[in-house]
Amino acid sequence: MPWTHRSFWILPIIIAAILGMLAFIFSRGRLRSLYTEKLAESRRERLFLASVGFFVTIVVVRGLTLAIHFGVGPFHDVSVHGRHIHHLVWGITLLLAVGYGWLLEVGTGALASNRWMGRLMSMLYGVAAALTLDEFALWLNLRDVYWQREGRESFEAIAFFAALLCIGIFGKPLIHGIVHEMLRPFRREPRP
Repeated sequence: MPWTHRSFWILPIIIAAILGMLAFIFSRGRLRSLYTEKLAESRRERLFLASVGFFVTIVVVRGLTLAIHFGVGPFHDVSVHGRHIHHLVWGITLLLAVGYGWLLEVGTGALASNRWMGRLMSMLYGVAAALTLDEFALWLNLRDVYWQREGRESFEAIAFFAALLCIGIFGKPLIHGIVHEMLRPFRREPRP
């Protein structure tokens, strides 16, 4: 079974350790008050946490795949009966789990929803998106092209999704201003 081998646990442990360390750092003192002040809106906080999970996972996954590819360290592919299990599989599985959790309103910001679970689910969504999009070229071409020229398509998908996350986090005031200006001619001015 793959989960009994240490290679199966390296990626999740590294990602969880980094995200846990970041959560710990921002849970105390001035950083905590700054975090709660600047991310008071739950949607913006969820987008921010998803992007943190996404970027941390991309860095870790790319680092581990490079180590595996060049034979550095004790790292190797996870296989079951000779079949390589791509990290895309774990990403899709995690996306399904997070989506199902959100259908059950786990961490969605609803009244009965736990804020801590919302933060966890947001980070897990970012992790899952990174695992899946890192192998976008595989599911687009239906063959393993990770280290070939077509593997660039994964980088493009990663960049597109990263930009979308960043627009969601930082672009709201700008987008709101643009929409406000576009609708200005259609509004009635109050009479004096």
